[in-house]
Amino acid sequence: MRIVNKPVTFALLVGTRGFFNAQLAREGRSGILKRLAELGYGSVILPEDATASSAVESYADAMKCAELFKKRREDIDGVLIVLPNFGDEVAIVSALNLAKLDVPVLVIACDDDVDKVDLNHRRDAFCGKISVCNNLYQYGIPFTDTRYHTCSLTGKDLADDLRSFAAVCRTVQGLRAARIGAIGARPAAFQTMRASEKLLQASGVTVVPLDLSEIISAAQKMGDSQELALRLKEIGDYGRIPSTIVRENITKQAKLGLAIEAWMEKNQLDAAAVQCWSSIQENYGCATCLTMSMMGEKLMPAACEVDIAGVISMYALVLASGSASAILDWNNNYGSDRDMCVCTHCSNYPKSFMGNEIEISNLDILGKSLGPDRCFGAIKGRVAPGHMTFFRLSTDDRRGKIKMYTGEGDFTDDPFPMDGGIAVTRVKDLQPLMKYIVKNGFEHHVAMVRGSVASDLAEACGTYLGWEVYHHGGTAQGEAGGVDSSL
Repeated sequence: MRIVNKPVTFALLVGTRGFFNAQLAREGRSGILKRLAELGYGSVILPEDATASSAVESYADAMKCAELFKKRREDIDGVLIVLPNFGDEVAIVSALNLAKLDVPVLVIACDDDVDKVDLNHRRDAFCGKISVCNNLYQYGIPFTDTRYHTCSLTGKDLADDLRSFAAVCRTVQGLRAARIGAIGARPAAFQTMRASEKLLQASGVTVVPLDLSEIISAAQKMGDSQELALRLKEIGDYGRIPSTIVRENITKQAKLGLAIEAWMEKNQLDAAAVQCWSSIQENYGCATCLTMSMMGEKLMPAACEVDIAGVISMYALVLASGSASAILDWNNNYGSDRDMCVCTHCSNYPKSFMGNEIEISNLDILGKSLGPDRCFGAIKGRVAPGHMTFFRLSTDDRRGKIKMYTGEGDFTDDPFPMDGGIAVTRVKDLQPLMKYIVKNGFEHHVAMVRGSVASDLAEACGTYLGWEVYHHGGTAQGEAGGVDSSL
């Protein structure tokens, strides 16, 4: 099962300390298990009778936890430390240190009730959390904090924290094991698409290259089949195709898509960067945009111009959001409104990202120079209004680092009379963001997705992957020095 479709499972460390009421720990254990089940998450936890208090409060308990976590390592996406009372920081950190899971960790401390602070009901988890986090810091174990220092196990705040943490876990796990296809060579005129495979591999991202001629050959050798007929129907249902488009060009597009997806499945790839011009038009006779759009709709993102770092950015957004992402250019100013711009591409936007009816026709700019009959497959339309997250990573070879920026904004319905895939965009304090992009050597491509996941991406990439992060409009988070939210 692909990581993006896999249900998230958490290992649980419920802490307690001897001179606090152990019943609070038992209730906390049952409470968090119930909440996880309600939200659809799996759990890995010691049996209730495995320890005296049904929680972890000694080194012996820590060893039992660590042994279980080691056995279930392949099932565990993240760890929840739950403190129904002060907790025993040594037992908790020892369990993690022995298990060596190397997955994200979320620290949850339970609220005290103002009218229940007698000896039988006081929790002191507010204080205990500081001690636990101090130990995690000492051991070099990265961790994530909840929005509020303490919370209720039954409240909306914890539900939001768990959803956010699940996104962090999927993003970290997915990027650490990502396999990215690189089909063809980048355009010689676009040196901005250069990326370091070695720096990416150090974070777990593997790039698998393929000569474009192999895809063209595979597509040309395809005959009529049920699979081809189904793909042609899928294309017909995907968007409106003008009557001027000949059947032969639609068939070429269908065969191209089948060839690329077969290669990706054979090599167990998560996403692909594609040489989208001009060899494919000149040597095969169609555009790649529709195929890439349909892949994106299946949560297998594809980026133009062999933008490897760009498609990894798209995949990160898919992992965090569970929705289809797109690659766009930061392309035009919008009159004199300095918090607005226009993001465009030819385009290959997935249908759900577009949010409006789409037209599938010929590339406009390349069609003029190469001939429209060689350029069928462009996705055209306006991106519908709505909230969005933007994200871009880049390999900084001069400094030996991977860096990224992320933030949020809105697609608007303001008019802009340009052809292609048009996204009129508003981002608060856009001009400082543009200064950050140009001063730090980022590319003109940016990945976007509908929804709000910038904080999750900043946490995943800064705290757990060790990338240099700029969170536009966000607050500093993660390890010291991991996230920069100011200029």
